[in-house]
Amino acid sequence: MGDINWIRDLVLAEQNMEEKGIVDFNAESGGQQNDLEQETIEYLKDLKHGFIETASAFNQLKGTPVGKLKIYGISQTIADFMLFRNGYKLIFSMKRPGCISISFHQMGQQFVPKNNDAENESSSHPDETLITAQWGLFGELKWMYKNYEVKFDRLLRYYMTRFIKESLR
Repeated sequence: MGDINWIRDLVLAEQNMEEKGIVDFNAESGGQQNDLEQETIEYLKDLKHGFIETASAFNQLKGTPVGKLKIYGISQTIADFMLFRNGYKLIFSMKRPGCISISFHQMGQQFVPKNNDAENESSSHPDETLITAQWGLFGELKWMYKNYEVKFDRLLRYYMTRFIKESLR
């Protein structure tokens, strides 16, 4: 049946209205902005899960312990994570609600997640990609890169392939 958390939210809002006798006409219009952070966190968690599955398959097929892929959460963040292999890191980080940074780092480079202002859309790292959320019809959230919609499976495949090839060096 898919994700039905939104139904639970409707029931809670209705119960709140019945208990307090207050109708919130702004709930839907403010809901998109309020949900953006949660949607960003969920997308990062989905990405992490996808990378865990593909890394596990890669490691299992590889067979040898040398050059295995590892995935770590980043401390003091909600859902940021990184892939690690041979001193090479691929980091996925929420810059702010609705904006996810994807960047490659060599061992020795420092990474400190930052919450940049909304107007700062430019990458602060030369090998950083920013994907941003955009609301579509009927409250659908789409992830975009340079005005192109990001397909989850293609993003996963592209970055896993690129990471494996570049971390071999």
